[in-house]
Amino acid sequence: MSTATDTEARDGVGISVKRPDGRLKVKGDFAYSSDLRAEGMVWGATLRSPHPSARIVRLDTSAALRLPGVVAVLTHEDVPGQSTYGMKVSDQPVLAADRVRYQGEPVALVAADHPETARRALALIDIEYEERPALTDPEDAVRGVGPLVHEARVDGKRGNVVRHVRIRHGDMERARAEAEVVVSGTYEVGMQDQAFLGPESGLAIPAEDGGVDVYVSTQWLHDDQHQMCAALGLPPEKVRLTLSGVGGAFGGREDVSVQIHAAMLALRTGRPVKMSYNREESFYGHVHRHPARMWFEHGATRDGRIVFVKARLLFDGGAYTSTSQVVIANGSYFAAGAYDVPHAEIDGFSVFTNNPPCGAMRGFGAVQSCYGVESNLDRLAGELGMDPVELRVRNAMTTGTVLPTGQAVDGPAPAAELLERLRARPLPGVGEGAFGNPGGLNNTSHGEGVRRGVGYAIGVKAIGFSGGVDDRSTARVRLVLNGGEPVAEVHTAAAECGQGIVTVQAQIVRTELGVERVVVLPADTRVGDAGSASASRITWMSGGAVRGACEALRGRVEELGEGRRPLPELLAEYGPLEAEYEYAHRRTFPVDDERGQGDAHIAFAFAAHRAVVDVDTDLGLVKVVELATAQDVGKAMNPLAVEGQIEGGSAQGLGLAVLEELRVEGGRVRNPSFTDYLIPTIADMPRVPIDLLELPHPDSPYGLNGVGEPPTLSSTPAIANALRAATGLELGRVPVRPEDIVVDTGGR
Repeated sequence: MSTATDTEARDGVGISVKRPDGRLKVKGDFAYSSDLRAEGMVWGATLRSPHPSARIVRLDTSAALRLPGVVAVLTHEDVPGQSTYGMKVSDQPVLAADRVRYQGEPVALVAADHPETARRALALIDIEYEERPALTDPEDAVRGVGPLVHEARVDGKRGNVVRHVRIRHGDMERARAEAEVVVSGTYEVGMQDQAFLGPESGLAIPAEDGGVDVYVSTQWLHDDQHQMCAALGLPPEKVRLTLSGVGGAFGGREDVSVQIHAAMLALRTGRPVKMSYNREESFYGHVHRHPARMWFEHGATRDGRIVFVKARLLFDGGAYTSTSQVVIANGSYFAAGAYDVPHAEIDGFSVFTNNPPCGAMRGFGAVQSCYGVESNLDRLAGELGMDPVELRVRNAMTTGTVLPTGQAVDGPAPAAELLERLRARPLPGVGEGAFGNPGGLNNTSHGEGVRRGVGYAIGVKAIGFSGGVDDRSTARVRLVLNGGEPVAEVHTAAAECGQGIVTVQAQIVRTELGVERVVVLPADTRVGDAGSASASRITWMSGGAVRGACEALRGRVEELGEGRRPLPELLAEYGPLEAEYEYAHRRTFPVDDERGQGDAHIAFAFAAHRAVVDVDTDLGLVKVVELATAQDVGKAMNPLAVEGQIEGGSAQGLGLAVLEELRVEGGRVRNPSFTDYLIPTIADMPRVPIDLLELPHPDSPYGLNGVGEPPTLSSTPAIANALRAATGLELGRVPVRPEDIVVDTGGR
């Protein structure tokens, strides 16, 4: 049996392997969860609240039930188990009972023989609301002004503050005495949507044992199962989930959407039930990136040594908890940025409002704080009369740097090298022709009033679950004989969300076992938990589990064959061989509540960007000419896939910088469509030159590091800093809009 130690595996680790689903997706033949069908299937639909805050006065479903073709109408009274669910705190009603807390909250369910019949039935449900005052300003929430979003909280606390993270590092009194230059600024981030391909959808099929089989696009099968079991009043063996085709997630599929509702309807009707949101409903049906208001203050010596950072972060979590308490923690932990800062005072608040619920999105809180700290760093550089890159390099974090949480960085920390590589890269030339100018595609500009700006930023983020979470991942690998040739079967619950974990698992097996034919079985709950496809952890954790299972299996093969007999001969004699392995990373610890100190993280990832922009200051038009990036990936498991992740993350960062915002006014979403919620197109994306560093992490499989989230950290502030350089305006909010950068108006 060949292994990674004695042969270079074909299509193994480190090779740019083609995705098995790539051709199907390009041709339009890939089966997404919205394509699922079953014999006898009916359609489910959801009645949602039109109000951000209201009391339900009357709810009558009789007219809807009488509509021909309707087979079930369910309300909160029909929830068979626990009436609430939630990832971290079970505070979100399966169906609203006496009140609603955000526009779009589910109130009732319908199942009918046709989707149009289901929609007509929703309109026949007689419901009367009494609108209540809505709390929509997060500043009011943190000050204790206005109504309580939750009169009785599940966690036993009172008030609208979900969590206050308090970090105290060093001696701020001493730091202020040392600082010769102090600058401060206020920065805001709008609400960004994950904008994934394919809205929420799934198929629930009732089973003969009284349970239900659910096929759904999700990021965490076992956590969905846990929440579903509680709501359905069923044990885990009767709630079975299988991952269906996912068109992307970026955090938006971590929270439950159709899972419980489809299962309830299937169990009530005894028929398969399909639920699939349209795009407008999808905007209401999943969490978004937390909007943020942040204040940063930096103190430094005249020669550019940062002495202290003081920061206040306020994240609007919307109506329910979701992951808000973890998102604000992550944002607070990295509010000092990728720098060696000896003194820090950081206060992070996440709050309830009657705005749409917010939760996980790529970058998970560190995106917001990175924008704030990197914006204020440029302000500090200006006050010092110093080159912004030189200021960053002079203060860059290194291995051994102690974070504001008191943890020392013990892995690679190439912050300075990433910045230096970008600084050394030649700048792009001036665009030629109309296409090269802002607005040139629409013939609205021919280069008049165009100014160029260059901006830099660097970001750092923890990889994997932090703060004492006992993070584990299970994998099962099986060797069988097929047509006289050995075939390896891999079974995990790792969710393939487009990041390529299916391909990587096969690469690991080829490398470890030397078997060319590898089949990755569909992810489901028949195997142990893999954890969430989030936090840039899935390749590290599930990759570690697959590698461990392969090592155990290889040991079994060597024991049976004494290292000499061919594998086909062994499988012919002994039959299939199988090994299961549970991988766990090193232990982490929660931070203390008083000073926010603790070894909370397993690893850190760094990425830097340099943005070059052209700005038409007469029309307020922007063209991002180039968005160069440098990132340490530890080990590029699949180099082409790594580049795709970096380009995709950079695109989302560009969107947040100049295009993307879910506009919410008075608790109501004003642009729930891709007509009005703008995401970057191919015409908006610049060249993204990528410089990969491979500095092996000492604790991970193959030395790899997470790559999915870091590009979203530094891309947004790099573009914002470039826009400031081009216009001379403060631009304290993203996304930057045309009216913000028209110089004659004074900007914002």
